[in-house]
Formats: sequence, C-alpha cells, structure tokens
Amino acid sequence: MAKPKKTPRPKAETPKGFRDYFGAEVTRRSEMLRTIAGVYHRYGFDALESSAVETVEALGKFLPDVDRPNEGVFAWQEEDGDWLALRYDMTAPLARVYAQHRNDLPTPYRRYTMGPVWRNEKPGPGRFRQFYQCDADTVGTASMAADAEICAMLSDTLEEVGIDRGDYIVRVNNRKVLNGVMEVAGVLDPSDPDAHFAERGIVLRAIDKLDRLGEDGVRALLGEGRKDESGDFTKGAGLSPEQADIVMGFVSAGRATGAETVAVLHDLVKGSETGTTGVNELEQIAELLDAGGYGSDRAVIDPSVVRGLGYYTGPVYEAELTFEILDEKGRPRQFGSVSGGGRYDDLVKRFTGQEVPATGISIGVDRLLAALTAKGRFKDESAGPVVVTVMDRDRMADYQAMVAELRNAGIRAEVYLGNPKNFGNQLKYADKRGSPVAVIQGSAEKDAGVIQIKDLILGAQIAAEATLEEWKERPSQYEVARSDLVATVRRILNDQNDRGQG
Repeated sequence: MAKPKKTPRPKAETPKGFRDYFGAEVTRRSEMLRTIAGVYHRYGFDALESSAVETVEALGKFLPDVDRPNEGVFAWQEEDGDWLALRYDMTAPLARVYAQHRNDLPTPYRRYTMGPVWRNEKPGPGRFRQFYQCDADTVGTASMAADAEICAMLSDTLEEVGIDRGDYIVRVNNRKVLNGVMEVAGVLDPSDPDAHFAERGIVLRAIDKLDRLGEDGVRALLGEGRKDESGDFTKGAGLSPEQADIVMGFVSAGRATGAETVAVLHDLVKGSETGTTGVNELEQIAELLDAGGYGSDRAVIDPSVVRGLGYYTGPVYEAELTFEILDEKGRPRQFGSVSGGGRYDDLVKRFTGQEVPATGISIGVDRLLAALTAKGRFKDESAGPVVVTVMDRDRMADYQAMVAELRNAGIRAEVYLGNPKNFGNQLKYADKRGSPVAVIQGSAEKDAGVIQIKDLILGAQIAAEATLEEWKERPSQYEVARSDLVATVRRILNDQNDRGQG
C-alpha cells in the first residue's frame, strides 16, 4: 500500500510586494501618525475611520477582470455576485461616506484619516502593494480658502514631524490653467473635449518629466518625439513649434513671487475663460498663503507640477523634499515628493448626481519616514524595556512586584520569562532587546533588603572604551535599597537621555 503523500510545509516568506514591520519601525510610524493627527486636529478636522473594503462600483476607477481582478485593486466576488475590493486610496471611500451620510454631516465636512491602502500593481524596489496614507479633506465648499488652508496645514505638518524649513517646498498649480494653455495652443476644444485626447496625454507626461529630461527633452516630446541614450524612440505629441512654445512658456512661468508668476500665466491664457478662472484661483491661494505667513520659503506657485492633473479639477499641490540623499549607486539626488493632492469636484457626483466641491491632501507615510531616516532623525536602535532578571525561580512574585512598580511609574519594563538557569543568557537577552537597565536580586540581596541595578548602556560603553582605572571611577552597577528601585532606575534613564544614549 502506497504511503500517503505528506502535505508540504508552507514557505515562511512574505508575499511579493508586502513586508513585515518590527518594533522600532512600528513605533516610529505610530508616533508620526499621532503628530500628523495632532496638526490636522488643530486645524479643525475630525477623524474618520472608514471600511477597508468597498464595493468595486463605489471605488469606480478600477473594474475587475473576469479571470483575475487585477486592474489596480485586490478584489473578489461574493456569492451574490457582487464584487468587493480593498481600498486603493482614502479619497474614493470618502466620496462614498459623504454621499451616504451627507444629511447627518456638517457642510463643509472636514475629515482626516490614516491607515493602510492596497494596490494590486507590480512591486519593485521601494514599491510595495500595501502602504500607509494620511489624508485630510474638506468636502462641500468651492472656496479657495479651503485649498490655501490645506497647503498651510501641509507645511505645518512637515515641520512638526521634523522636516526643517528650507528642506521642503509646497508647490501649487491648477488644472484649469493647463487646460487654458492647451486651449490657446490648439490641443483642447471646449466644445469637443474628446478631440486631441491622445496628444494632451503625451503633453501631460512630457511636462511631468521636466526634472529628468530638462527643457530640451520635454520640447522634443511635445514635437515629433525623442530618442533616448539607448536608442529607444518615444513618440511625441506632434505639436508645431509655435504650439510647443506656448506649452513651454507655461512650464517655465515660475517667478520669484506668486504675484509675478500669476502675471505671466495671465498673459499665457488670454482668450481662455477656463484658463483665466484657474489663474484667478491661484492668485487667491497665493494671497491667502502670504497673509498667513506662508511665503516663498514654504509654498510657491509652480506651473511645472502636473502629477495627477488628469484626476483633479482645479488646484493641485505637491510637497517636495529638497535636501539631497545618495541613491543606490551613490549618486546625489533630491529626495523628492512625499505628498500630493488637489481639488476633485466630480468625485461625489458619481453617487449623488450633483457636483459637490472637495479638496484634500494625502501624505505618503512610508516615504516621509524614509526621509526622516535619511535626515538622521532616528537612532539606529530604539530603547528596549528595563529587564528584571530572575535569580530564584520560586520568587517570581517578588520580581513581578518590582516590574509592576516600574510600570506604574510609567517606566517600560518586563520580567525575564525564559529559562533563568544561566544568568549570562538573561543579560544577552537584555542586550538583544536594547534594554537600558537590568534589575538583579538574588537571595542574599533579598535578605539584606537591597537590589543591584545595572546601567547596561554605560557598562557596554566602559567595557569597549575605558581603561581599568576609568572603570573604577565610573561604576555602571549600583546596590541600592529595595525601596529606591523606581528612583534609581529613573535617574539612570535620565542620565542616559542626557548623554543621548537612552
């Protein structure tokens, strides 16, 4: 009789495009989210936690394939035939929430939300299928004051989490201005929006590559096309030199002040009602930001910002970090964008049939954490808990009483729960945990009413650097009365923080 085949063990590996987060990473993200939420709350926004799962119809932007629902979302079909999907951003769920609960919500409705989103896309280096977003939106007002407020709040948020002024800039543009420029250039006909659709798409993509290709590269893509260094040819939009001049004039319209930039844009969109409206909106935003103290060192009008313009209906914003980092080949480059957003007045209309103005911002939390790491804002290791070691198995209650005192005093602490037979292993455990202090009490110390408290950080430093005489002058282990447990541990932790080691 043949032996039944054994079920193979599952592989212990993370699915492609996903990753696991441990201790310090989770703590840093939680602290950042609390900081961001504090700024949003200070601006008057209320928290919202919507479902991580939406109907595919509610998401709207993506539709699942019959064989595999891989059009950007992770989706599945219910027994009743309905398709559900994990949210791919925080904005589509907001549109559904507002449409569903609008009679119970204030107008305007100001909300912030944070959490993971999922994209069913091809993963790559630094590109994951699950990542955190932190959004803030105002729904129900067409006032440019809402857009200016979002930009000001984004600036405050970046500074609050640790990005210095001068290391970032909030850039503002307007979809209507670009539409006006395209109208003047002859690639947008308001009476026939579908005409020249392909050309406009190429123009948008070309402008978005300005930083990488420079003006000559963008101009080539606006014309017949461009051949790169490898010989590959990218077809252009086919604009005439005169048409390309108009678009390039828009891209390079940025000036030292918002007022000067607006003046240039007004000339570019003459004859376009849509373009003039967009420039007027930018002018309002610039004036409001300036009145609030958000000058050109924090926010600028920048016509080169086109990311997402196909999605937005008015002003768009992008927060770019301007400090340099080294790429994987050791070459210096700017860190780049960590946030984007804008006005999307058509999204809620899908549910209500009526246009509902809305504007908002989304911060890429993982990128912002990476930026702060690159700036050296985080220590390599996060301080672990104080470890109360176990010298006598039958005195676990005594050790639990010690750790309870420390916790009640607000000090992170734990009792060693492994095999206590080898004391050296307990200290190795404390070292692996990054513990700052170890508490030791054997039967002799118990009888004498004392405890030993070891400064593990100072001890490791002395062992690595100090001479024998220095060791004697700087003890790292103290014998104190049992009643002085909390006071002594707190003093050591404070000393470590003062030395920048805790």
